[in-house]
This record gives sequence, structure tokens and C-alpha cells, in this order.
Amino acid sequence: MSDKPTQKETDVTQLSTVDSGKPRDSVDGSSPSVPDSGKDIAQSALAGAQRISRTPRASRGRRRRDGQRRSGYSGAGPDERDPQPIGQIASGLFEERGWNRPVAEARVFADWATLVGPEIAGRCKPVSLRDGELRLAAESTAWATQLRLLSGTVLAKLVAHLGPDVVTKLHISGPTGPSWKHGAWSVRGRGPRDTYG
Repeated sequence: MSDKPTQKETDVTQLSTVDSGKPRDSVDGSSPSVPDSGKDIAQSALAGAQRISRTPRASRGRRRRDGQRRSGYSGAGPDERDPQPIGQIASGLFEERGWNRPVAEARVFADWATLVGPEIAGRCKPVSLRDGELRLAAESTAWATQLRLLSGTVLAKLVAHLGPDVVTKLHISGPTGPSWKHGAWSVRGRGPRDTYG
């Protein structure tokens, strides 16, 4: 046997992490001693790294022509399996189930101050919304008149926030007294009678 180190021993020594990847030089010029178990670990790591580097990139989890992935990992770019923002999921669900219009109609009552501004919201409130016609009750007759003059601006704000199909017409009335009429049918001329005082 010769005293020269073989190519494998030189490769193993160069991959040593003991001296920050630098080969150890011996004093007498002979090959550095590497334990047998260290050779096996280093050789298997080297073989694995070489095998991975020879593998074509197309087979490492990239999409095939049919759109399927070969491995279970997602790539660096966006993917349908990545977590989605909750707003995107909710809007897709609302559109799929047909909830967009009912949610927009509910916003008229829930977010009234946000939709029309605090000054107008403090002077009137929505009473009913049916077939695109919104009925508003003003706090006084003077404010009812003022809101009728501002109805185009109020309607434009509602259309900007809710879309063109939710509110199409405004009906503004002043304050009203209590009503004893309940339901769609009633008898004309009948009031509270003697049960009210």
C-alpha cells in the first residue's frame, strides 16, 4: 500500500467541519487520520448532495403538465393550497350563496352613521327598506325639508358605499305620532276609543 491518500480520503477530509472545512495537515506529510465512522457519514452526505444536485429541477415538486404537483410541498409562488385572507374567503362565500344584497341592505341600518356622516345620521334614521326604496324619519319638520333638498347627496353617498341596486329612491318624512294601525288591513275611522284614557 502506498502512503499517498486516496481520492475518497481527500474528499472526506476536505468536507470535515472540525476545522471549518479546511483540511488538516499533518507534521510528517502523511494523510490525516479520519475515523472510520466519520468516513461513512461524510461519504453518505456527499453522495446525497450529489444525487440531489443531479436531479432535474422539474422533478423537485414543480407542476406537471396536468397541473398536479409531484410532491406535497407548495412552491415559492402563490398556490391554491396557501392560506387565504379571510376577507377574500368571506367575499367569495357571500357571492356564492347570494348574500351580497341582503348584507348590503343590513348595512344601511347597522352602519347608517358611517354611510351618510354623523351630522345627517344625528338628524334622521332609516325606518324601512323595500324594493330599493328607503324611508327615512327626520327628527323635525324643518330637518325633513332640509333632507329633501339634500336627498341627491345622501343617495349618492349610499350608492358609493353600497352599490347602485341597493337604494334607488328616498322617502323622507317628518316626525309622526303613534299609530294604532297594525297589519295590512284595518277599519277606517277606528281609533283608540275609550281604552286609551
